[in-house]
Amino acid sequence: MVATVLDDVERSRLDAAAGEYVSAVHTKDMDEAIRAVREQPINAVLVSPGYVSRRDLMGVARLVREFPGVPTIAIVSRPDAQSSERLLELGKSGVQSLVDLSRKDGWRRLRSVVGQNGAATASRILAAVWPALAGAAEGTVRFFETLVIVAPRTPTAKSLTTHLAVRPSTFTSRFFRARLPSPKRYLSAVRLVHAAGMLEIPGMSLSDVAYRLEYSSPQSFSRHVKTSTGMTAGEFRERVGFASALDDFSARLILPFRATFRTFHPFEHGVGNPECS
Repeated sequence: MVATVLDDVERSRLDAAAGEYVSAVHTKDMDEAIRAVREQPINAVLVSPGYVSRRDLMGVARLVREFPGVPTIAIVSRPDAQSSERLLELGKSGVQSLVDLSRKDGWRRLRSVVGQNGAATASRILAAVWPALAGAAEGTVRFFETLVIVAPRTPTAKSLTTHLAVRPSTFTSRFFRARLPSPKRYLSAVRLVHAAGMLEIPGMSLSDVAYRLEYSSPQSFSRHVKTSTGMTAGEFRERVGFASALDDFSARLILPFRATFRTFHPFEHGVGNPECS
């Protein structure tokens, strides 16, 4: 998903050419683009040098400064003097990526640049989790992969089982019988890891994170943090970085159960599921 500050022609070209690869949130200026980044899982912001106003340059600098994990990409499709001048000003504002859509490989390069940044937090979590899951049963690996990817938009254990296409009571029972923490506990912990990652972004407020993670309110998010960690949301932001939250998740909920995971099949009756013995 990308946010754009493009003219009508480039918007139409983007929608037509990038269709199934890129979902675009079109905005009229940088203020709207920054709001989109706060409220939605935006992977990149695309700006047209010929369309971005001089007043917007302050917004570009703010976006680059406050959301370093969301690249701002200058898009050029037709050369003109104004675009060339404004492109230099975008560079001074911190924009480091340029894609020329008039080139033969322009659209492929754009999809590549945007795709490299997609699901970055989930990728970092999974990269840390895979070594601890070495030798785990296929169903266990599938559970953790799906859990990490869908957690930001999955606020309840019931909605998690919908993603997994399993009956909630049966699924929970299999964890209980294997003497594992519940799926609800795993979901809660992974959502906190995602929250820690988002809270490292300078431009994200506690309220922004609460709504991005689909809590019913900032107060609901704060209660979850307090119940899970004993800290207020503000203290959690100050004291717990993404790396430490990830280490804690692995130390408490993965490493102690590595032996069980080798024969645990959460999606089916079979060897390793105690309920079948």
